[in-house]
Amino acid sequence: MRVIIVGAGFGGIAAAIELRRRGIADVTILEKADRPGGTWFHNTYPGAACDVPSHLYSFSFAQRYDWVRLCPTQPDISRYVHDVVAEHGLSDMIETGTHVTACRWDDAGRRWTVETSRGERTADAVIVATGQLHQPATPRLPGEFAGHSFHSAAWDHAYDLRGKRVAVIGTGASAVQFVPPVAEQAAHTTVFQRTGNWFLPRRNHRYPRAYRMLVRRVPALQRARRKGLFWYLESLTASIRHPQTLGRLLAIRSRLFMRYQLRAHPELRERIWPDYTFGCKRVLFSSFFLPTLARPDVEVVTEPIERLAPTGVVTADGRTHEVDCIIYGTGFRTTDFMFPMEVTGAGGRSLAEAWKGGAHAHLGIAVPGFPSLYVMYGPNTNTSGGSIITYLEAQAGYIRQALELQRDRAAALSVRPEVEAASDREVQARFAGTAWTRCDSWYRDESGRIVTNWPGYMREYLEQTKRLDPGDFELVS
Repeated sequence: MRVIIVGAGFGGIAAAIELRRRGIADVTILEKADRPGGTWFHNTYPGAACDVPSHLYSFSFAQRYDWVRLCPTQPDISRYVHDVVAEHGLSDMIETGTHVTACRWDDAGRRWTVETSRGERTADAVIVATGQLHQPATPRLPGEFAGHSFHSAAWDHAYDLRGKRVAVIGTGASAVQFVPPVAEQAAHTTVFQRTGNWFLPRRNHRYPRAYRMLVRRVPALQRARRKGLFWYLESLTASIRHPQTLGRLLAIRSRLFMRYQLRAHPELRERIWPDYTFGCKRVLFSSFFLPTLARPDVEVVTEPIERLAPTGVVTADGRTHEVDCIIYGTGFRTTDFMFPMEVTGAGGRSLAEAWKGGAHAHLGIAVPGFPSLYVMYGPNTNTSGGSIITYLEAQAGYIRQALELQRDRAAALSVRPEVEAASDREVQARFAGTAWTRCDSWYRDESGRIVTNWPGYMREYLEQTKRLDPGDFELVS
């Protein structure tokens, strides 16, 4: 059996390790970048780090006892990915600098043709592990800016910010991390905010040397902390699922923290305050962003942006904010998934057409009419409170079971339409009454359907993907 994996981020790496361990060895990972890492390869902006504790933002089978802080930074994660690839001998399976443009199912040959920047490949199964956070979203603003500009996911490290007037458009998770170090360098920073955020404190100091030595010598301590943090993150999901009870308690904590951070700046606090239910959008962890907004050399602009001008940014009040550089902290096209890659399934039907009413897949993995095509970090598998690594490991195990079934009994597998439709209805129904439904967010597509997030807990997803039911699939002979 020949398997092609698209993407060498955490998802692709998890799948490759799982398949190789279980005897499926003819596996190739196609990666468009120069090295593995996915979003953690591309996002190298100042302050880039993960909000999830390293105990859970790492594979269960590749735990580390030398983390230097609770939440890993981008360099920490990049080193971890490199080490895991080396330890599991994946280097010979990864082909970098190879951009996949299309995947086409051959009804007659019962195989996939994968079109790449380096020619065509064929496979018995394709695993699309491109994820949700790999295509930067840059707003299409009218006008033209004559200065320098770049997106946070393609940081221009050659551009010297010292002494510059810098505009930051967007105040999402990336901007919250890079604005404080940018403000330290720039002569003046103008932050354009469309929507406020709910914040919780983030203390990520380096572990004391004595603690690091204790963890290395007592492995059980690491396992205990991992288990405890698992349930702590589950409690964050519970607060989003129950906004009137648990969510209200966490929202009070957030309000008190934010008021304290801006206690001397009531006017600023009022302008940047979120106007939606706690947990509806991504809750951000930072102890430095709000105080940065209150610096004398930082201005927060909440007027809508009207257009760009050669000298800067023009807002709806007619004011031109003159700057030397614009940094877009506007996130990613999360609901596009693998697109604009062309994916064509049975009968010549495109995945874009199948998802015209909103992306959907059985357990976020399998789509009816696309035999032996599996998606990792697919529709409705994002998490607002847990660790995506937990989901990716579960998906890798589920896909491995599907491939074993295919190898033993059929030329290909295709999830039954009625099975996928039923699971999709169940997923969408579970959003009712949760905080996710109480505002617009990047979790939704243009129709308003929530297509990125899992509506429940990590433990539920683990249980549902633990065992593949052969009856859920049609065997294509």
